Amino acid sequence: MREVLAFLFRHWRRERWLVVWVALCMIFATAADLLMPIYAGKLVDAIAMHASLRALALHTALRAIAMMAVLGIMLTVLRYVALAGIIRLTLRLMTRFAGETFWRVQRFSTDWHANNFAGAIVRRITRGMWAVDVMDDILLLEMLPALLVLVGSSLLLGLHWLNMGVLVAVGAVAYIAVSIALSLYYVAPAARLSNAQDTRIGASMADAITCNAVVKSFGAERREDFRLAKVVEKWRSRTSRTWIRATLNGSLQTLLLQALRTAVLLYAVWLWWHGRATAGDAAFVLTSYFIVQAYLRDIGQHVRNLQRAANEMEEMVEFHSHPLGVTDHADAKPIHVREGAITYDRVTFRYGMHTEALFQNFSLKIRAGERVGLVGHSGSGKTTFVKLLHRLYDVNGGKIVVDGQDTSRVTQESLRAQMALVPQEPILFHRTLAENIAYGRPDASMEEIEHAARLANAHEFILRQPKGYHTLVGERGVKLSGGERQRVALARAFVANTPVLVLDEATSSLDSESEALIQEAMERLMAGRTSIVIAHRLSTVRMLDRILVFERGRVVEEGTHEELVRRDGGTYRRLFERQALGLVVHDEDTTDDESDFSDSVVSY
Repeated sequence: MREVLAFLFRHWRRERWLVVWVALCMIFATAADLLMPIYAGKLVDAIAMHASLRALALHTALRAIAMMAVLGIMLTVLRYVALAGIIRLTLRLMTRFAGETFWRVQRFSTDWHANNFAGAIVRRITRGMWAVDVMDDILLLEMLPALLVLVGSSLLLGLHWLNMGVLVAVGAVAYIAVSIALSLYYVAPAARLSNAQDTRIGASMADAITCNAVVKSFGAERREDFRLAKVVEKWRSRTSRTWIRATLNGSLQTLLLQALRTAVLLYAVWLWWHGRATAGDAAFVLTSYFIVQAYLRDIGQHVRNLQRAANEMEEMVEFHSHPLGVTDHADAKPIHVREGAITYDRVTFRYGMHTEALFQNFSLKIRAGERVGLVGHSGSGKTTFVKLLHRLYDVNGGKIVVDGQDTSRVTQESLRAQMALVPQEPILFHRTLAENIAYGRPDASMEEIEHAARLANAHEFILRQPKGYHTLVGERGVKLSGGERQRVALARAFVANTPVLVLDEATSSLDSESEALIQEAMERLMAGRTSIVIAHRLSTVRMLDRILVFERGRVVEEGTHEELVRRDGGTYRRLFERQALGLVVHDEDTTDDESDFSDSVVSY
């Protein structure tokens, strides 16, 4: 609760004048509510006047009614103004929280995103946004007036009868203290577990819905139903416990109110019996107490709602205390890349808490405009090499330089904007084909988008879509085939027109026709650019200027395809032979002599 309130108050300070305006309106509206019992008492005294004073009684009664009417109008107008202010304040905060939280989540590390469900993240943010609405209303529109009424009523009653004021004050403080203690230490822990399980429901649903194609392919709908049912059952159990505790909390609060009401009424009767209170005084006491009781009863509910809202908001608040994965240096400036020369200068890097470094004093130079292939077994460091270039991780030692500029001293946004990436599994937004192609340069014209699509061999299949370039592609591009998604990704890189290009095995898992179209597009795309190609299919790198063979974070071989395939006992030649063996059609005339096959590979 403390962390959530501290977070909220920090943002209140950014809207201090609006908060003060709402608070003042509620203070004056509450003051009008506080004065109402005084004039109610005067009205009763006027009605109880002797018959000989009817004219005076009528004047007094009408003046009391007039003042009550004025106070009622004042209360209504001020509350309306306060509500208008709270709407403006809450919408500003909700907008800011959504934007700032989304900003942080997008900049969390790649590992963080890999370990969190997208559905759960969205649920935490939206639930926290709406919790702000509840907290603003409770604190400014409900709790503030309630506390003012309790203090003011105790003072007004104390001015008439000191003991009555003390009784109401002590009873109110005890009630509030018990309500807060029960909410924070009895209901809140259960509510926190319930909210966590609610987040898991969203995560489980998102996981199954996102992978619906896999579910259908294995006929596993019932299995997923059962899996979700177990999560929901655990949520039901935790939520039931939370609601039962909240109900017990409310019952105890009601008992305390009943005890306080009995004590006040008994004391009021005692004052009347001893002639220390008139009928008007009794009406003043009763009216004041009923107002106090109403606010006290509401305070119990407000404390419960505040605790619930804090529980719902705390997961969003945690995002703001979680460190960003990679942060820009304080004096970071945009990078300016013209040539695209890349240098790894004695780079050392290890993942997380790993004691063994993947790269140790690793140095490498890639010339401007050079086309370089990265090959090697899985885990050899190829993908990490590219991730470090994009600065998805910070190096532990050494530096990476692009066109003479240290990548750790420039802004990440400008760095990545200079490097188009075509991943192995292209991810498209659930937007139109034109928007997806122009994502790297949103201001691209339709002519530029279509030209890029033609270069990527995508124009023909796009025209066959129901709405052409304005066709929505579905979540993650599920409406398109793998080859079509890959060509859209290549078109996106053409539009971006960056000096550095990274291709992460862009032809894997494709049919031969799609592979041929994509390889042709890749040749066009790499022309005149510094290109880094991560390859598992070695046919992809045959025409590159240089091939780097990675093994455990080291380059163990480098050269052209022809040079490496002729190297006896070389890693590249061994990888190439294994892939070639898988492509050979064995027939009756095929020789089993490995040396003959090796000779044919060299010739090939």
